[in-house]
Amino acid sequence: MDTWVIVLIIVVLVVVAIGVVVWVLQRQRRTQELSGRFGPEYRETVERVGDQRQAEDELAERQKRVDQMEIRDLSSEEQARFSGEWQSVQAQFVDDPSGAIAAADGLVQELMRTRGYDVGEDFEQRAADLSVQYGQVIREYRSAHDIAERNAADGVDTEELRQAMVHYRALFGELLG
Repeated sequence: MDTWVIVLIIVVLVVVAIGVVVWVLQRQRRTQELSGRFGPEYRETVERVGDQRQAEDELAERQKRVDQMEIRDLSSEEQARFSGEWQSVQAQFVDDPSGAIAAADGLVQELMRTRGYDVGEDFEQRAADLSVQYGQVIREYRSAHDIAERNAADGVDTEELRQAMVHYRALFGELLG
């Protein structure tokens, strides 16, 4: 075999090897970025989907969707208003735990809308959108919503309603800033 053919084969192999290394590094970087951004939501999505690449594609789509929204910080007046409304919802819990849970869910949705999130009827879409910036507390939001739905259907005990309120408060505090 001629020397130039051997050199050409070596060059092609080196280029392919570099391409593979670059691809692997990009995948690792993407995984690290998504894992860091989404926190526990990353692991839960991978487990639910069953395939890391598909789960990462789903998370990247969530991020793209939220990036298209005009999310904004609250003014100090809006923060004060929402904070006051939250205090009222918490006070309502003493006399009407079920009503307070429904009010907490509504107030979270109103706060999301005010911040610029697309708040439709689909809870899973709302949770997915929030997971982009609040991946650390999205599990609490899902848990609170689950308790609220079970309460509306069959009723739950006061301790579960208290847990739902704590979960809503965690997300509310993050959204409020």
